[in-house]
Amino acid sequence: MADQARITGEVTTVFSQWLRDLMKANPNNFRIMCPDEITSNKMSAVFEASGRNGGYVVPDAALDSPFDRPDGKVMEILSEHCCEGWLEGYLLTGRHGLFPCYEAFTSVVDSMINQHCKWLKATSELKWRKDLASLNFLLTSHTWRQDHNGYSHQVTGFIDNAVHKPGNVVNIYLPADANTLLAVGRRCLASKQRVNVMIAGKHPMPQWLTLAEAEVHAAAGISVWRWAGTEVHGHFDAVLACAGDVPTMETVAAAMILRERCPKLRIRVVNVVDLMALCAPGPGVCRHDHAMPEERFESIFGTDCPVVFFFHGSPATVRGLIYRRRSSKNKRFSVKGFIEQGSTTTPFDMTVLNESSRYDLVIRVLERLTEGQGVEPRFTEYGPLLGELDRKLQEHADYIWEYGEDMPEIRNWVWKEGTPRTEQQQEDTSPGSYIRRNCQPSSPGAADGEEKSGCCFWGICRMLGLTSSQ
Repeated sequence: MADQARITGEVTTVFSQWLRDLMKANPNNFRIMCPDEITSNKMSAVFEASGRNGGYVVPDAALDSPFDRPDGKVMEILSEHCCEGWLEGYLLTGRHGLFPCYEAFTSVVDSMINQHCKWLKATSELKWRKDLASLNFLLTSHTWRQDHNGYSHQVTGFIDNAVHKPGNVVNIYLPADANTLLAVGRRCLASKQRVNVMIAGKHPMPQWLTLAEAEVHAAAGISVWRWAGTEVHGHFDAVLACAGDVPTMETVAAAMILRERCPKLRIRVVNVVDLMALCAPGPGVCRHDHAMPEERFESIFGTDCPVVFFFHGSPATVRGLIYRRRSSKNKRFSVKGFIEQGSTTTPFDMTVLNESSRYDLVIRVLERLTEGQGVEPRFTEYGPLLGELDRKLQEHADYIWEYGEDMPEIRNWVWKEGTPRTEQQQEDTSPGSYIRRNCQPSSPGAADGEEKSGCCFWGICRMLGLTSSQ
C-alpha cells in the first residue's frame, strides 16, 4: 500500500479550495446558496473569491462579519427553503450553482426537490427547450459525525426521498475521500438536467486514492479495491462493500482485522461511489440510466458468496435498489447502515450503536460464512475471535463512559499494508499499479461531452498535498 492512505484531510476544505478557484474563473455565472453553514462546513476558502451576501441593507461594523459583501456570490441566510428557491431561479437564468447544507436539514426542502424533479422530467420531453444546468447538493456535516450535536442532527432521509425519483433525473454520489469528491464534483457541475446529490463529511479522514485513481473510480461508479482485500487472482470467499466516507473507513479497518486474524480467508473489498449504479438494469422509466449490467455487477460482487455492505444511509435503501438483481435473490446481501440509533456520543460509538462498526462487520462476515455449515459460529475456528470482538465492544462501551472519547486504538487507527500471499506475489495490487493498469494519459473521468485532455484537478491537488508521487 502506498503512503496515500496515511494522509488525512478535511474533504470539504479541499473541495472549497477548488470551488474558490472555480468562482474566480467564473465571476458572473456561478453562485453558492447555503443556509448559514459555509464556515461550519469548513468551506471558508470560497470567501477568498467572493464575499457573503446575506441581504443586509445597512452596514454595521460592529455586527457584520468581515466576509459580508453586498455584491457577494455566496448567498447565505438561515432558510433552506429560501436558499434552494434562489438556486432554482438562478439556474433558470442559464447559470450554475451549488447548495451545501447539513445533511439533516436538507430534508426541509424535500417537497421542493420533488417538484423540481418532476419539472426536469417534463421539460426533458420538450424538444424546443434547452437543457438546464443541474441542481447540485452537497450534504455535509453528516449523520455519522454529528456526535456533538446529537440525535436531532442524525438524519439520512434526504437520500431516501431522492432515490425514488425518475431514473433519468437524480444521481447520488458518496465519495470516500477528497480526491473522489473533486472528481465527482466536476462531473456534477458539468452535467445538465439532473439533481446531483453528493454526501461527504467535513472532519479529518483517511485519503485513500490519488487524484487519477479517483477519476477512474468516479467514472466506474463501483470499483474493487484489491489493495484493501486478500483475494487471490479474482477468487474470494466473501465481499466487504461500502458506500460513504465513514463506511469506507470502517470497512477497510474490518478487512485489515480479517487479514491479520483470519489469514486463510479471501476477502474482496468493494467501494461504491455512484449509488444508482446498484439499480437493476432493464426497460422502464423508473430504471436508472447508470444501472450496472448484470454481468459486471456479478463480476464485482460474485454470484453466491456472502456480501456485507455498510451503507451511509438506511439499509432499506440499498435493499430496495438491488432486490431485482438476479444474484441478490438468495438473501446473500447483509446491509448495515443508519438504523435510527443516535446520541451525543463519540464518532466510533455512532457506528457501534447502529451495529455497523468494524467489529460488527467482521462478526457478520464470519457468521455468514458459517451459516452454510449448519454450525453455531461460536463453535467454529472463528469462535475465539468472535468472543474477543464481543469483549472489545464491551470494552469500548466502558471506555467512552469513563473518558468521553474513543479508545486510542480507534482514534489513532491507520491502514497497514499486509504481506502479500504467495499466490499474489506476481500481482502488484497497490493503488499505483491500479493507475498503471487503468489510467491513460487522457482522463477517463471527464464528464459527458467534455474533451478528455487529462485531469483538470491535478495541479490543484498537488498544491494541496493530496496526491502521491506516483
